Amino acid sequence: MAENTEVKKAPITMDMLIGDILAEYPDSYLYLMNCGMGCITCPASQMETLQEACYVHGIEPEEVVRYLNIELELEDYDYED
Repeated sequence: MAENTEVKKAPITMDMLIGDILAEYPDSYLYLMNCGMGCITCPASQMETLQEACYVHGIEPEEVVRYLNIELELEDYDYED
């Protein structure tokens, strides 16, 4: 019987750097741009935390974290909030 060797990646958190998120989850740039973060490719943004970037853009960081984790299938969420 074969073992399931798939390693589940850790969910995204507010304290992660934008550059680290993009490196670990390349598709995240699409979802970040959908949230209104069009400048994620700017060199300065690479050293910002997700929380800092959200505040700069007037976006609730908790909502962005939840959205990213759902879209990247890193965590299961109950859609009944």
